[in-house]
Amino acid sequence: MTRHVAVIVGSLRKDSINRKMAHALIARAPASLSFGFVEIGALPLYNQDADAAPDAATVAFRDAIRPVDAVFFVTPEYNRGIPGVLKNAIDVGSRPYGHSVWAGKPCAVVSASPGAAGGFGSNHQLRQSLVFLDMPAMQQPEAYIGGADKLFDADGKLNNEGTGKFLEKIMQTFAAWVERNARS
Repeated sequence: MTRHVAVIVGSLRKDSINRKMAHALIARAPASLSFGFVEIGALPLYNQDADAAPDAATVAFRDAIRPVDAVFFVTPEYNRGIPGVLKNAIDVGSRPYGHSVWAGKPCAVVSASPGAAGGFGSNHQLRQSLVFLDMPAMQQPEAYIGGADKLFDADGKLNNEGTGKFLEKIMQTFAAWVERNARS
């Protein structure tokens, strides 16, 4: 059975390290998983007043997350935390109260950063929200990838064999995690 996974990248930058990392991860995933990027840049800031009549971007986002079996987050760290655009997407998907599109979906978090800590702060801050959202988050291997700006060539391809093997381990473990925790 093929499991469908939404990929959410916490960076909007065109040449995003985290988008490159997401592609590198997907390239190393087993065939039992299929991936689709769900974009978050067009979402308006969450406002409870709009719950009664959400805009088209909000409806499209929720509709993209609702049917997937799992979610894979790849995020940078901004000021020791989650990028605002990612937190906003989490809030948009969790509302209106009682109608969260996240509940029960197994997930994983990879953070990548030019810094040595590899986005440790954002990774753990995101995990706090995932607990509240009832999303079983893969615990091991932990993935805080530092020096990520040096891991890709001019074409955006991963150029580090050791990191490639680690990404493959992440994806193999994630496939098993999804299979154990998916609700359908």
